[in-house]
Amino acid sequence: MTVRVMGIVNVTPDSFSDGGRWASTEGAVDRAMRLVSEGADVLDIGGESTRPGAQPVGEAEEIDRVVPVIAGVRARWDGAISIDTMKPAVARAAVAAGATMWNDVTALGHAPDSASVAADLGCEVVLMHMKGEPRTMQADPTYDDVVAEVRDHLTARAEAAMAAGVARERIWLDPGIGFGKTLAHNLALTARLEALVALGFPVLYAASRKRTIQAVDPTAFEADDRLGGSIALALEGARRGARMVRVHDVRETVQALKVQAAVDAFRVFRPLTD
Repeated sequence: MTVRVMGIVNVTPDSFSDGGRWASTEGAVDRAMRLVSEGADVLDIGGESTRPGAQPVGEAEEIDRVVPVIAGVRARWDGAISIDTMKPAVARAAVAAGATMWNDVTALGHAPDSASVAADLGCEVVLMHMKGEPRTMQADPTYDDVVAEVRDHLTARAEAAMAAGVARERIWLDPGIGFGKTLAHNLALTARLEALVALGFPVLYAASRKRTIQAVDPTAFEADDRLGGSIALALEGARRGARMVRVHDVRETVQALKVQAAVDAFRVFRPLTD
């Protein structure tokens, strides 16, 4: 199974990892094209930070941030572009500019018409699990069984999307690593990712540079210090059935996945002889 790599392009001043680095349209387009050259299969472009404690961004401002970048990328590349937003109006504007996927951290739950807009757009949709909202999601999140609760929530959201007219084959699921979850919750969801894969929808796994890595290694205080942990989690997600990993460090992740696949290929070969 080939695992696709989704490269992250944050067009925001306050993203946890690279806020402000690619805030200009020209800078963001250049960043996107670099990720393509490094092997990205999909580009995920977002104009509103969803880090813990993040403040909301107005609809018009978010559109102004992302649409010129999407249009700029589309003019230079014919690959898959994802819009990372919870707002239906932003998704509409993004698809009109050339996006082909809607990555929604609220699993189409932000607005009453989110699911019907997704059906109308006909694009692929990523349904992610988040407990609460970005401003409050890390305020002591609790679960009786995090894997079962995330699985059941995403099952319900997928059913709601299909009831609104979204084609089943266009739905992706994302367990939402770091979104209203402790270290133990994130590790459990990773170790038991097969429970989500078993639902039959392709799974997107996104743990790149997240604080979960710092919780394991306290020396990784800065997001840029978490490359090793990011790759380890991406490989684990792929090993457990994720069809796509969302990452900041595309070249390194692509290389790691290639090496993993090369090793796996030898499982079907006869032992080497002199």
